[in-house]
Amino acid sequence: MSIKDIGPQPQSFDLEKATLENDNYRTVAWSGKYLQLTLMSIPPGDDIGLEAHPETDQFLRLDGGRGRVQMGPAEDQLDFDQEVEDGWAIMVPAGTWHNVTNIGDEPIRLYTVYAPVHHAAGIVQATAEDAERDEESGADEPPEWSVQPDEPASDEHA
Repeated sequence: MSIKDIGPQPQSFDLEKATLENDNYRTVAWSGKYLQLTLMSIPPGDDIGLEAHPETDQFLRLDGGRGRVQMGPAEDQLDFDQEVEDGWAIMVPAGTWHNVTNIGDEPIRLYTVYAPVHHAAGIVQATAEDAERDEESGADEPPEWSVQPDEPASDEHA
């Protein structure tokens, strides 16, 4: 299944099927003015990467695989620690340090909703390294038509 991010226009597709078929680290599936939907695939033993989004709330849902989610107020204080699997949801409040690690033997397939929009519309990043490179180069910036905080703070990465 191929999803095309058409921007802030009405869209409908089989989200579970798209999530399970996504082999990319991150695929931005839909970008609105206020929120964004991305699909992710995390290989066994890998993780999303410890990070915090100062002004972005995030919702994640696993549609396949097993993981460990850790969250907390500081990168060295991850006092929330929970194993998650297919069907589980993870809510990450803005400013919370968080990571999801694949502890299973198959890729974690998940989708995540960001509010406000967090990534470039339609961007596809095959690997975590591609995502990091795009962020460093400025290629992964929210679209100009999305509503962003007046003075956006940069993400933090461990």
